[in-house]
Amino acid sequence: MSNSRTGAAGDGSVDGLSTRPVEFDDRGLPGWLAPVVHAAGTVEPRQLSRFLPPADGGGRPSAVLVLFGEGADGPELLLIERASSLRSHAGQPSFPGGALDPEDGDPEGDGPLRAALREAEEETGLDPSGVQVFATLPALYIPVSGFVVTPVLGWWRRPTPVSPVDPAETARVFTVPVSELADPENRSMAVHPSGHTGAAFDVGSALVWGFTAGVIDRILHFAGWEQPWDRERRVPLDRHA
Repeated sequence: MSNSRTGAAGDGSVDGLSTRPVEFDDRGLPGWLAPVVHAAGTVEPRQLSRFLPPADGGGRPSAVLVLFGEGADGPELLLIERASSLRSHAGQPSFPGGALDPEDGDPEGDGPLRAALREAEEETGLDPSGVQVFATLPALYIPVSGFVVTPVLGWWRRPTPVSPVDPAETARVFTVPVSELADPENRSMAVHPSGHTGAAFDVGSALVWGFTAGVIDRILHFAGWEQPWDRERRVPLDRHA
């Protein structure tokens, strides 16, 4: 079975950062990822966000790695917490990722795969060869920064130790069980000082919000992992934004 979105490397990974575009290969994935694979191949951009890339092609191409692993508490996601000294998104949990570099290649081809794995390695020290990229989600837009972000979905088939590579950029690297993210007690709507509201997740001592929380929220929903939760619960972001 292969996903309809194209990527690089015949086994679904980006082995040696090949530039030869091929179909993703989702064989060998754990059964619990099947609904994620299905959702990635069928979801429409408007079902993920109201903020879509500009029609004129503007925006800076970037990518994030949505990396699924399997830990002691079942399926989990890899997140990082950005350093508190950064100008933007200081102290905010997020997926590993960043802007495409020229050497990453075509933003319409395998550039996002290259960028997501490169950035994840630079931020967490993970070995990209142990990641099986099995799909991408449609590119989304972050108006405040002008980034056009492609979520790259991966299976951590051969986990390696991870930790902050540069403490000036990344405060910590951690995993969160999907069951914890889906727990209604950990869910709320974050209220930005601007008045914008969006999904949020209480993860230990951290609050996941913004773009990262929005992607997680949609994955939980379209994978059928979402549980009923109180959408009237509000968390002000004055101390987080």
